[in-house]
Amino acid sequence: MTLAPSTFEPFSETHWKSLRYFNLYRFALASLLFFSALLYPAALPIAASGQGAQYLALAGVYLASTAVAVLMAYRYRQHATMQLTVSVLLDVLVMTLLIHAGGGLGSGLGSMLLVTLAGAGLVGQGRLVLFYAAMATLAVLFEHSYRALQDNFDAAGFFHAGLFSAGFFAVAVSARLLARRVIANEVLARQRGIDLNNQTVISQRVIEEMQDGVVVLRRDGRVRQSNPRARQLLGLDGGSEQLLTAYSPELAMAFVDWCRHGSDQAVLVRVPASGLQLRARFAATASSESDVLVFLEDMGRLQEQAQQLKLAALGRLTANIAHEIRNPLSAISHAGELLHEERRGEMHDRLLRIMHDNTRRLERIVSDVLELGRRDRIYPEAIDLREALPLLVEEYLAKEQLPAEVVRVDLSGVAVLDFDRAHFHQVLGNLLGNALRHSQRMAGSVCLRACDGKGDGQVELDVIDDGEGVGEASREHIFEPFFTTHHRGTGLGLYIARELCEANGAQLELLGSGPGADFRLTGRVAGCQ
Repeated sequence: MTLAPSTFEPFSETHWKSLRYFNLYRFALASLLFFSALLYPAALPIAASGQGAQYLALAGVYLASTAVAVLMAYRYRQHATMQLTVSVLLDVLVMTLLIHAGGGLGSGLGSMLLVTLAGAGLVGQGRLVLFYAAMATLAVLFEHSYRALQDNFDAAGFFHAGLFSAGFFAVAVSARLLARRVIANEVLARQRGIDLNNQTVISQRVIEEMQDGVVVLRRDGRVRQSNPRARQLLGLDGGSEQLLTAYSPELAMAFVDWCRHGSDQAVLVRVPASGLQLRARFAATASSESDVLVFLEDMGRLQEQAQQLKLAALGRLTANIAHEIRNPLSAISHAGELLHEERRGEMHDRLLRIMHDNTRRLERIVSDVLELGRRDRIYPEAIDLREALPLLVEEYLAKEQLPAEVVRVDLSGVAVLDFDRAHFHQVLGNLLGNALRHSQRMAGSVCLRACDGKGDGQVELDVIDDGEGVGEASREHIFEPFFTTHHRGTGLGLYIARELCEANGAQLELLGSGPGADFRLTGRVAGCQ
């Protein structure tokens, strides 16, 4: 029988393992036959007959061959099909000789061939299992034919041999089909395992990169798992199996309430460690232990994003409006100047003065809005605060007709700021004007202090006044557009100053709550990234 190479499948690790188990079974069987004939020959009719020595020699040869087969399967992982074929043919030969010595198939040793063919069907590949069954069939028929030539012809014996031969093919084919199904299921399970592992890795990475916190809770309120954002929001130490009450009692109470009622509504909780207000939402899972997912969102960040969106939309709207009203505003201002040349009485002059003041205020608002629209056009340069600050202060005080001692300048450290010069002049002008407006305008009422920042490569510039300071109710809105506490202010100065600082990679914040206001600009040192 010739088998084409295409009928063989790749001999995988599973096949090698099955081959080793098959050879171990053969070695155990050979050991049993050998030692039973050696130690207690009376238990076997074959060994007890006059052919005991031949049986013992045959069992010894069979034991040695199975031992070699076991070593080959473990040490020499090549030509697996040839190893299996030699092993099966040797079994067929040995079992046929034992059947003949035992008086034919009636001795019961024919069933051992069925076990051998079943094992070969599980390990073998392609149509080789049919070859093994055919060899076993020919051996049994040859043995029975030889016996019939020596003794009387036994038709029942040939029928019995035919049934065994049919069983050989049935067992071999059935075992092969079962093996193919098992191998296919194993390959599918392995692929599913790989897919599941890949999906788990991707899901874990997505959870870790989420801007929202994700916590997996047991039903008893213990933290099973959390992503980095959740550990940051809750102040978790990274350990598992910690009670949620240790980090946020409010969140733990909300979890207990959710377990009782199962509401889908988000709740607001506060974390004592960080003081953050979080929005928490609970979701049940279909896990075997009924774990609960907790999604955490920082309300401060959400409010900041909403504020940024609102300010961006407001900025686009006001910029468009500013362009539209500038031309009519210029016309009104020009008409007011023409009317001012006509002297028609004190009432007429007062009305013109009101119109002129409000026209200039509107013009200033329009200019500020248009300047805000050009915040992205930055040309950073190294600004030496030791030279720039005294000149700016001198120019501003001269324009406001104030004595020079009102503003004090303190400089230390590097004092070289990386900033757009035009933006810096506007930011400092807004901060200085705001400080002078709320100060007592005495000697040293306003202080400009520049020094090295707390971080590497940073410069801090503080504008401090001796006024009443900013009230708690106004601190949250101080940088919002059109918010002002002065009846003549536009409410855009501090907002524009902060926007220009952010455009230059700097930060503007209001410090402290004591007497006076302290606005700090933190920027990069020129030449540092």
